[in-house]
Order: sequence, then C-alpha cells, then structure tokens
Amino acid sequence: MHTPLCRHATGEPTELAAQAVRVGLKEIGFSEHNPMPRDDWDDWHMLQADLDTYVEKVQQARRDHPQLIIKLAMEVDFIPGQEAWIKHLAARYPWDYLIGAVHYVSDSWDLDNPKKLSEWKHRDAFEVWTAYFERLTLAAESGLFEIIAHADLCKKFCFYPKQDCTPLFTKFLEAARRHDVAMELNTAGLRKDCKEIYPSPTIVRLAGQLGVPITFASDAHAPTEVGMNFAEAVALAKSAGYTHSCRFTGRRREAVKLF
Repeated sequence: MHTPLCRHATGEPTELAAQAVRVGLKEIGFSEHNPMPRDDWDDWHMLQADLDTYVEKVQQARRDHPQLIIKLAMEVDFIPGQEAWIKHLAARYPWDYLIGAVHYVSDSWDLDNPKKLSEWKHRDAFEVWTAYFERLTLAAESGLFEIIAHADLCKKFCFYPKQDCTPLFTKFLEAARRHDVAMELNTAGLRKDCKEIYPSPTIVRLAGQLGVPITFASDAHAPTEVGMNFAEAVALAKSAGYTHSCRFTGRRREAVKLF
C-alpha cells in the first residue's frame, strides 16, 4: 500500500488503516516506493528526505488503530548495480519485509509508466518481456527481498509476445523457490488495461507446482483500494493448489492458512 509520499497516491496511512478496519482486515502492511539513489531519478519514488516522515506516518497509523496489526515495509526497485543502495536502505529501519520490484528494464525506461507508453510502440514485446523477467530473476536471486512484486507487470498495457514465455516464467519461479522468496498476488492488475491479477493464472499455477510461497497485495494507492478484490486473489490461489499464504514480521516468514 502506498501514500502521498510517492507523489501518485492519495490517503494518509491512518486513512488507509481506517479503511482496512472497515473492510474487516486484521493485518496490513505499508510498502511505499523506496527512495532512489538520486531524487531526480523519476517523479514517482519517495524522496530521500521523506523516508523518516514515511516511517513516522506508519507509526502514527499504529497509534490511531491499535486494534490493527500494521507492518512497516517498502517496495524497492531492483536495478542491477544498485544493490549497495538497497542494503543501505534496508539497514535504516527495522522493516517487516522488503518487496522487490522491477519497473525499469533499462536505467531510463520504467515500462509501466503511462508517460512512456510510446516506448512500447517501437520495441519487440518478447525482447521487453525477456529483459523484464531476467531482472525479476536477478531480484529473486539477490537475497535482498522477502517478496517479489507484481511478477508480470510487463502485461500492464497489453503488449503481449507471440512467443511462448513459459521458460521465462519458470526460470524466475525456480529462482524464487531456490532462494525462498515469496511472490505476491497483486489485485491492482484488475484495475489496469490488462484487467488481470498480477501474475497471470499460468504463472500462479506454475508457482503452486514449484512450491513458491505467496502473499496478497491490493497495491492500494487510495483508501478505496485497500483489500480490493482479495476474494478473487484467494480464489486464484486455491485454484492453483495453495492452502496457505504467508506474512512477515521482522523479515521472518510465517505461514497463514487460507479460508
């Protein structure tokens, strides 16, 4: 879940927490976009000076809603060569989990950015998907994250390759299983052009066969999106053979039975 500090979301943490209580959630986690090594990297990551503010806002939400378990986390962009920066951020606070995300397939192209949609028009979709999943696999292998975010974000704008991508999916999932990293089922995809949970049922089924742990995410950027479409996500998980999801405290995983 995100906050106005990422510059493209609405609702303070305490407002999102209030919505979580209203919809009957017992536990939530905030995972704002990490500060980047340079504040001018883009216009949708938290600024470096705002990291302390973010943590304080989450702590305020905890004080305002003592009946709700609230985890402190970040969604962290994995870009090869920036591992030292991620380790620096990881050491700043006692995070409950870090979610590894790939948005950039190069240092300058964040493939899910609507402002850069035209980039897709003169690129081969299979080459983009290959680059994306190669980075996602590296993120899973890095040992930096507990969870991998929206594992087929590259489908957001519906640029689908003609080629079979199963080998790309399998390589990533095998890396996740080997390094004991969870994969989220992220319902934000239902609110995008692709109109499908991230990742696809094909990937979720493969993950189930390989025994990759899962979590659930609404990727909320507004209070109304908190917990949105979780019933569909749980149904997808069960259809792939999952009986448990997982949660994290202090970067340690615990299994939770699905109901």
